[in-house]
Amino acid sequence: MKKSVPISNNFCPETLFLYGTYREDGAANFGTFSWFSYYWDGQMGAMACIGGAKLTRDRINATRIFSANLVTEELLPLADHFGTTEGYSPDKMNVDVAVEAGRVLHVPALTKSPWIFELEVDRSIALDGAELYLCTIRNTLADERLGDERLTVEERLNLIKPVHGASGEYFSWNGHPLGAWGEPKKTVRRR
Repeated sequence: MKKSVPISNNFCPETLFLYGTYREDGAANFGTFSWFSYYWDGQMGAMACIGGAKLTRDRINATRIFSANLVTEELLPLADHFGTTEGYSPDKMNVDVAVEAGRVLHVPALTKSPWIFELEVDRSIALDGAELYLCTIRNTLADERLGDERLTVEERLNLIKPVHGASGEYFSWNGHPLGAWGEPKKTVRRR
């Protein structure tokens, strides 16, 4: 039996990504987003939607490039911090985070993320208070363990432990609760 409920995506888990851009001063900036998916237009592309006024959105509009870093259980406290701290805050990035350069595009990449897309915006669609970006994937950086064909997909997912969000909560890739939004960041070390 089904019934109509208010429109939401509460029970549609979304994979979390940290979008990386460089600020105007050259410092790395990351924001946490889950409105991310894929499309096909002769080749696989990535689509990302960002709503509201955000520094990440400003920087993507200015440079037309960014990285999408898969969030894992290890990265969750940092992702929670970046996702619940005001992006324009000058001390948002004053945390211990290892960053390296993208290999193809001038984008920051999180050293500990096992799967990173280097994205170039091909087209953007202005929405009512949001923007949808259709992106060409210029490069994918992957943890070498993910290429081990001797391991099953499940074993490889168990190695990297990607995180999903649903209904204001974080979950492991196989559904175990990891805390409510705003909780994991309490363990982040500030500089």
